[in-house]
Amino acid sequence: MRDHSDLQKMNERSLAQQAAVRRATFSPSEVKTLRPFSIWEISHFMFDVAADTLRKKLADDPSLPQGVTEEDGRQRWFTLQEINELRRRVRFRGKSLLPERPKGRAMRVAVSNFKGGVGKTVVAQHLAHAAALDGYRVLCIDFDPQATLTHSMGLTEVKEWSTVWGIMCRDLCREADRIADSYDDPDDCPYPSSDELPEDVQSSGAQRVQDFIQPTCWPTIDIIPSCANAAFVEFASAQYRSLHKAWSFFGCVSRYLSELPDDQYDLIIFDCPPAIGYQSLNAAFAADILYIPSGPGYWEYDSTTSYLGQLGDAMQDISDGFGALAEDAGISLPKQFSDVRLLMTRFETTNPLHAAMMDAFRNVFGADVCQNPIEMTRAVEQSGRFQMSVYEQDYRHMTRETWKRARQSFDRSYEEFRNTLLSSWRIQAGQKEG
Repeated sequence: MRDHSDLQKMNERSLAQQAAVRRATFSPSEVKTLRPFSIWEISHFMFDVAADTLRKKLADDPSLPQGVTEEDGRQRWFTLQEINELRRRVRFRGKSLLPERPKGRAMRVAVSNFKGGVGKTVVAQHLAHAAALDGYRVLCIDFDPQATLTHSMGLTEVKEWSTVWGIMCRDLCREADRIADSYDDPDDCPYPSSDELPEDVQSSGAQRVQDFIQPTCWPTIDIIPSCANAAFVEFASAQYRSLHKAWSFFGCVSRYLSELPDDQYDLIIFDCPPAIGYQSLNAAFAADILYIPSGPGYWEYDSTTSYLGQLGDAMQDISDGFGALAEDAGISLPKQFSDVRLLMTRFETTNPLHAAMMDAFRNVFGADVCQNPIEMTRAVEQSGRFQMSVYEQDYRHMTRETWKRARQSFDRSYEEFRNTLLSSWRIQAGQKEG
């Protein structure tokens, strides 16, 4: 017979193996670092100019970052900080290298689906990295207690109060006091104030807005991490909701993000858990755009169908049952997305079954299906093995064509994502100006 102690021992063995993988993959200190990028990558994939044209710009202006030259002198390598300085200072044919950034706050994108294994974290990770290489400042929020996105960003030691759970506790304290203060006589308030809530809630409630944000090895990507201990957030949230029935539990993250300065980030990406609960609902109510990854099989299609129905029903239930509560908290219902997109992942172009499933998705969901799926390549498979995205992998460690094919697949998906993002962003900026 086996009990909880067997599970704990298995966990300990796996943690030891994870540490060994991190030492081999990241560095002896287990700190993940971001590799430099070659002038070939920068010119071909980022700036869209000939490499010789970029080299001439650098030669004409020695004050520009010059990178580090290989010993054989054939290639220069640049850090992302240096690349971003080039974006700010260099123009080609009078055109700026800075990405378009409409006015207003950062755009928020939730990557979500009901089924595990469809590539939610892979999509969130690669979109974040592609956007950072495109010149955007990105905040990732890991809602998933599996914490795969957090680990991929190089963070391993995370306390639960630094996660979305801490944000929800902080929000409960603030909302409890706001609601209590709305009564002329606090004794008439039928709900508890923050000092009547459990001690763990009060301690998390004392945190400042920036306390939850942690840097990553990417200089323009920050993260609000997750951890395995955050798995209890669903149980805790239900308990807190029973303690304070006027708490608009689904608006915590949206309220938190509204406290951030508009210009701190350009893009905020949510990696959601494979479930519909307090965390995934918070992600949905905070998001401007909903991105739904799905694999190219029938069961993924079946699960995606269930996810759409259950999320839609949950959001309708909140709209129908919490209208007065939401209005009191300044939340507009029903929740509206600027766009909803379905993205095919693990797609094999030569597989007729995958092509047939893509046709089925397009037949059912029409233009909501992204035109550019994420292809399954050797480089994509290795991204999980080495805890690195395709953008982080050094093409010198595989054949350049293998790496290039994977990079171009993600680039096409990112370009379509960016067009969707900017379309919604311009509308949002125009509405604010009006």
